[in-house]
Amino acid sequence: MAKKHIFFLLSLSALIVSCGLSKENRTSRKTINGTWELTKINYEGSQGYFKSTLFGDAKAQCFEGSEWYFLANNSTGYYDIPQKDDCFSGKRNIRWAVVDVNGTPSQFQFKFIDEKKKDISGGYGYIFTIRSLTDTAMTVSTDVNSEGEKVTVVYQFVRKSL
Repeated sequence: MAKKHIFFLLSLSALIVSCGLSKENRTSRKTINGTWELTKINYEGSQGYFKSTLFGDAKAQCFEGSEWYFLANNSTGYYDIPQKDDCFSGKRNIRWAVVDVNGTPSQFQFKFIDEKKKDISGGYGYIFTIRSLTDTAMTVSTDVNSEGEKVTVVYQFVRKSL
């Protein structure tokens, strides 16, 4: 009986260790931890003016100047849209993650949660490619379809504080 318990505990330990974050992922999470400002949103892959609603929430121009807070120890945070014309200002709670793809942390993801940290998105969220990440700047992007054309939306952040 004791051998079964020891085998079970060893198996469980191996599973937990194998599911742990890579060193690169932990470094990326630590780098993202803190407060950022979304300073610019660009569109690549198509010409013209884009009128877009981001994350099913607000117009793109409402997000420029928004504050984003990421807490690495529990993967939660928020974004806060400032008061502007035609913008619904305020905080939106999120759960976020850095995801390894092919062994490297190359995706940033988030979904909406409530004040009690419960999912309110029905399991759906948003996935971005991490283009660059330093202690002071972060650029992520995502591809969307606009009238049959692929358009890449690029988000540029600068660190406000840890």
